[in-house]
Amino acid sequence: MTHEIYDAPCDPMTARFQILPVPFDATTSYRSGTANGPAAIFAASVQVDLRDVDVGSPYLAGIHMAPIPEDVLKRNAQATASKDPEVVNKLTAQNNAFTYEWSKGILAKGQTPVILGGDHSVPLGNIRACAEHHESIGILHIDAHADLRQGYNDFADSHASIMYNVVTQVPQVARLIQVGVRDYCDEEADLIDGSSGRVQTFFDPDLRRARMSGKLMPFFENIISHLPQKVYLSVDIDGLDPTLCPSTGTPVPGGLRFDEFVTLLEILASSGKTIIGLDLVEVAVPSDLAKDSWGECWDANVGARVLYKMIGFALKTYT
Repeated sequence: MTHEIYDAPCDPMTARFQILPVPFDATTSYRSGTANGPAAIFAASVQVDLRDVDVGSPYLAGIHMAPIPEDVLKRNAQATASKDPEVVNKLTAQNNAFTYEWSKGILAKGQTPVILGGDHSVPLGNIRACAEHHESIGILHIDAHADLRQGYNDFADSHASIMYNVVTQVPQVARLIQVGVRDYCDEEADLIDGSSGRVQTFFDPDLRRARMSGKLMPFFENIISHLPQKVYLSVDIDGLDPTLCPSTGTPVPGGLRFDEFVTLLEILASSGKTIIGLDLVEVAVPSDLAKDSWGECWDANVGARVLYKMIGFALKTYT
């Protein structure tokens, strides 16, 4: 037994939740810093009490975070220095192959794979592996952005095109349910409208009206009802109110409050559906913050707590 993320006792070999940090943010289009997210969340996690009022003690199932992959760090440095689309596309393809093979191995052992970004380009391999393993899944995608662009800035695997790549490359994803979207373009609107219901987007004004009319619970219940039995949970931290994540790469006013985020997951966990894979992306730290202070950053603190809630509610769906 070792003490790892959350300073929790864990057997790395048998831990139910296996976290792969992917510190890559070369496709960001506004502000960088999400490559530091995994290390910052790890540092901040020691301040999270292990007994949680919503999810109990998920650490008892085992939560193991792999070491920061040096190859990913090298790819990020190379891609960031180059910014040449041909170079970046080659490197993001290598990331996808790496996360895909890692996730396949985790799933084969009956464990739950968790990707910790990094920008939102990084979980594609995990989503593909989970979809193939379970044959038919839905995705609950919490984000300020639709991420349905066909590439962005000539990057094929951009943070702005992750869900486009999912719906065009992963046929086992039967339904994509998006929550909190408040920044999108005509191209993305056309894809949503032309998807025959495969992509359903609950925009931020829908959330606002439900909140203001006192009908938030039925609104969330309706969202969850559109998901199939097996659910992959993809959370871009900028889907939350940006007061919770001020350093994230592309913050947008609006979004879910922390209590609303937790309530949505609570309804999912009580629905009888199963969460089969996870990712948390776009947690960043301020560019002028010294590395030895990353764990004290507000964004990292919130990110560590969001991740613990995600894992805890996923665990609830297994019993």
